[in-house]
Parts: sequence; C-alpha cells; structure tokens
Amino acid sequence: MTDSGEKTLENLQCQIDVEIKNADGLHMRPAMLFVDIANKFESEINVSNNETTVDGKSIMQMSMLAAICGTKLKITAKGTDAQMAVDALKELVEERMFDEPPPVM
Repeated sequence: MTDSGEKTLENLQCQIDVEIKNADGLHMRPAMLFVDIANKFESEINVSNNETTVDGKSIMQMSMLAAICGTKLKITAKGTDAQMAVDALKELVEERMFDEPPPVM
C-alpha cells in the first residue's frame, strides 16, 4: 500500500444518525455499554445531540448528552476502523437498545 493509501485509511470518516429507543434513555448503564464498545476501536468517536458534541469513549462526556427515549444522536468515527465502529454502535443503540426494554405503549 502506498503512503497516500495509508493516509486515506487514517482519515476515513463515517457518520450515522441513531435514535435512542430504550425506555430509560442513555442513563449510566447504557452509556457505559456505549463507551465499552467505542473503546474497542482505534478510531476517534464523537457523539452529538445537535447542541453538544462529546467524546464517545468518555463516560463522563457521554452522560452530558442527557439523551432520553426518542433523542436523535449523530455518531461520527474517524480512523482506520471507522465503518466498523459506527456499525457496532448503531447495532447497540437501535437494534439491541442497550439490552433494555422499549417504552411501554
């Protein structure tokens, strides 16, 4: 691989929008699950609620999002494994719902 190819991989950026679907939102346990998964990747991961952007690898910063059920978040990953990172985090948030129940209708 050439130097320019490696540089492109290092600068790979992926972004995805997700919605918090579990009943209790992004309280400490789901935030910790998010941070645990984010820290498995080398990419820089940021999460935004359109007002605040935080480091997705920091439990203290993630708790600042105060995301309740229905909150839309933008996850941005930058680095060689950016696509894998956003895919894994989307699965956690929207499909597994942090292994918690959905809201009661």
